[in-house]
Amino acid sequence: MKIKLKSNLYLLCILLTGLVNAQNSSITGIITDDQGTVPFANIYLKGTKLGTSSSEDGKYNLKDIPLGTYRLQVSVIGYQDFSTKITLESNENKTLDIKINPASEQLEEMVVSGTLKAVSRSESPVPVEVYSPTFLKKNPTASIFEALQNVNGVRPQINCNVCNTGDIHINGLEGPYTLVLIDGMPIVSGLGTVYGLSGIPNSLIEQIEIVKGPASSLYGSEAVGGLINIITKNTSDAPTFFADTFVTGWGEVNLDVGTKASIGKKTDVLLGINYFNYSNPIDNNGDNFTDLTLQDRISIFQKWNFERNENRIFSLAGRFFYEDRWGGEMQWTPEFRGGDEIYGESIYTRRWEVLGKYQLPIEEKVLFSFSYNDHSQNSVYGNVPYLADQRIGFGQFTWDKTLDKHDILVGTALRYNYYDDNTTATVAADEVVIPSLFVQDEISFTEQHSLLLGMRYDYDKRHGSIYTPRMAYRYKITDNDILRLNAGTGFRVVNLFTEEHAALTGAREVVVTEELNPEKSLNINLNYLKKIYADNGTFVSIDASLFYTHFSNAILPDYDTDPNKIIYDNLNGKSVSKGASANVDFSFPSGLKLLVGATYQDVSQTEDGITQRQILTESYSGTWSASYEFKSLNLSVDYSGNLYGPMRLPLLGDLDPRSEYSPTWSIQNIQFTYKGLENFEFYGGIKNLLDWTPNRGNPFIIARANDPFDENVTFDSDGGVVATPNNPNALTFDPSYVYGPNQGIRGFFGLRYRIN
Repeated sequence: MKIKLKSNLYLLCILLTGLVNAQNSSITGIITDDQGTVPFANIYLKGTKLGTSSSEDGKYNLKDIPLGTYRLQVSVIGYQDFSTKITLESNENKTLDIKINPASEQLEEMVVSGTLKAVSRSESPVPVEVYSPTFLKKNPTASIFEALQNVNGVRPQINCNVCNTGDIHINGLEGPYTLVLIDGMPIVSGLGTVYGLSGIPNSLIEQIEIVKGPASSLYGSEAVGGLINIITKNTSDAPTFFADTFVTGWGEVNLDVGTKASIGKKTDVLLGINYFNYSNPIDNNGDNFTDLTLQDRISIFQKWNFERNENRIFSLAGRFFYEDRWGGEMQWTPEFRGGDEIYGESIYTRRWEVLGKYQLPIEEKVLFSFSYNDHSQNSVYGNVPYLADQRIGFGQFTWDKTLDKHDILVGTALRYNYYDDNTTATVAADEVVIPSLFVQDEISFTEQHSLLLGMRYDYDKRHGSIYTPRMAYRYKITDNDILRLNAGTGFRVVNLFTEEHAALTGAREVVVTEELNPEKSLNINLNYLKKIYADNGTFVSIDASLFYTHFSNAILPDYDTDPNKIIYDNLNGKSVSKGASANVDFSFPSGLKLLVGATYQDVSQTEDGITQRQILTESYSGTWSASYEFKSLNLSVDYSGNLYGPMRLPLLGDLDPRSEYSPTWSIQNIQFTYKGLENFEFYGGIKNLLDWTPNRGNPFIIARANDPFDENVTFDSDGGVVATPNNPNALTFDPSYVYGPNQGIRGFFGLRYRIN
């Protein structure tokens, strides 16, 4: 009886096992593209642990799939992701052949910044680095300014411990040498440089293009050291609705929201709003000053796209920006603004911009581009008011023509600059119109060899005629090996206070010793680009450069000659930036992605035969990011960071006890993103994992923070500071000793919602 029962149970188990197996199915097929089969593609069912990869002949087989409805996804480097819904209702071996489309992978993205023409990245004679919204999401930030901290060779530099304004350094060159563009229009410059990279909703960005080295032959003044071109999304490519918001442990709140709509049959409009608020004074370093400037900021962006015959271009965009920021003593409130009781730096900024492109309705390809911005700033630095207005108008015609082996671009531009402030340096409002002519010819000798020659002419009534030639040579060794040599000149006309806000903080006297002449530069850049496709599906990209830039008439603030003064004049000598940089990008079939970059640079000034390292410039730096997706958990992990070598810092004299050089320091971040709900992403993590802040190893950061109005400082007859028992180090109030952010470790949590 017992034996019979066991036999029956055994038979029942077999039947149940068979029944279960009978409820399972499989999917087989082959992965192809236009050229044939695609090996090593990843095939998986979203939300399950079921997955496989295609063999060398493109075939795949997904086994033991329970009945149900799934979303089958295919991903492989160099191709667009494929996704389809599939239902398995009975025991079957379902056949599903899949054709995937090549993607414009990293080296084949379309870029415009190098030549003012849309070309694939590998075909551009000028090396252009491209960063996508995916890159920005690896370390969510409230502004593009902060997001660029993980771009190799690019460093956001904070210039003031109190107001936290800053600029972007490229290859060690000061911020005013970098031109910031939005959709190719130079509307962020001069007074707006400090704030222009804030308030652009990250969700509206299609890509960021970075050119390292002079681009004055196309873009004129300010593009001496390089340019950053922020390309916004086309209305046809943007999602119907998106929202992205996050909060941090310090109390920062950031919100990006946007939508698009069709107005009639031929007009689309894209609307985006960015709001940022930080209103929680924190003083972790104990100097009675805010570690992070408090901010209340809103930016509204709108872009219109009009459909025209023969796909001619017509787009119009505008942005309004308002910010109220302040930093200072912890007791400061708005009623102390501009007074001498409690020190605070309060800045009200109002800015609006409009830009557009219109292709003329003629047979030839002629494009009219235009922009205009109005920037108003009402600020006080302690009891020193700084009231400034700037208006910049820009119009440009370009004619694009291909003749046999010549790809020709001819253009003319007109720039209007108006600037006025209440400082003694501005006796009357500065108003100037600068006309320009430029031409470039890219000659394709063979498929492997091309040469670009360009020349620009600008006329500035303050400085006369300015010529800026350039040359670019591209040698396509193979489809996966490209060598580029670029050489050119650049120039920059200086508006001192619009760019050097550090001159207005603290107690130093600003001295301009002579009429400042425009700066001129000569640059040479050698770039090598290589793509490696391994048999197992691994992709490696190597982008390496050698660079050398020589400046004459360089204008740099002199903090060393007199600790009580910031002296500006044309350098009687030379300023040189030279070095090497490399980016290596790995993509593995497992889904692991690594991006590692390193830069070594030597930036110095030589005057009267004496060479000295440039202040606030690191000798080496590194950046990295590592990303991995756990598909079965719908979870991705991003680990990013940067490393900076020692830089020379501005001291106030021989008795200043602070370190003359910064230590080697690093900011590292980790983020986890969950994508298990349709249209939603939840993300969170930790910023500044090492809890690094610049007060480490220093007795203080802000000099004389206890006496910000220098009421207890004794001066001699020559204006020098006298050491006293109350001031043994002979210092004055000065917040310019800054080389990194004061924010320590903090957590963050965010949510993204998107409807396509």
